[in-house]
Amino acid sequence: MIKLCIVDDHRVLVTGLVGLFSSSTNIQITGTAYNAKECRLMLSQQQPDVILLDINLPDANGTELCKEIKTKYPSVKIIALTSYSEYTVVRQMLENGASGYVLKNAMPDEIILGVETVAEGNQFLCDEVDMLMNSRSKLQIWLTPREKELLGHIVNGYTNNEIADKMYLGIETVNSYRKNLLCKLGARNTAILVKMAIEEKLI
Repeated sequence: MIKLCIVDDHRVLVTGLVGLFSSSTNIQITGTAYNAKECRLMLSQQQPDVILLDINLPDANGTELCKEIKTKYPSVKIIALTSYSEYTVVRQMLENGASGYVLKNAMPDEIILGVETVAEGNQFLCDEVDMLMNSRSKLQIWLTPREKELLGHIVNGYTNNEIADKMYLGIETVNSYRKNLLCKLGARNTAILVKMAIEEKLI
């Protein structure tokens, strides 16, 4: 039996989800919370197998809460349950440890399938989000020769000062190039930039 918790501040939605899963033979709802504070208290008392987590909570950023939960309770699987379908939001949730991403307008069967899928240790994206991520990943990212050279040095672990020496540039110019790369690739930090460079074969 899959133990499921729902964290969402929309009580009508929570009631609907409780009703949806009540008919399931292998999913049992073991708790509900309407904000991050209640979620933390609930988790301190018992850990479910899966959490359906709203991204937009009244007292916390859902993406940061996701990271917090995964740090404290790494075995707990998290599915983002939200109306946000922006690429950067999806990517941030997945990077922060979410195993799934489901939009609130998804079909009931799709939500149930999502819980079952992540409980088995697999990733699940609802159809609309899956199409979004696939189409985005196929977009060609064009970098100038200088940007490619800089990215290569970053991937190889060189500091900004070392890169400035290698490329015969001022440190401020290197900082500017680095910021432009982060913006161009939609990366929040250097670690993600390096990961994208390798995955997308940009160098």
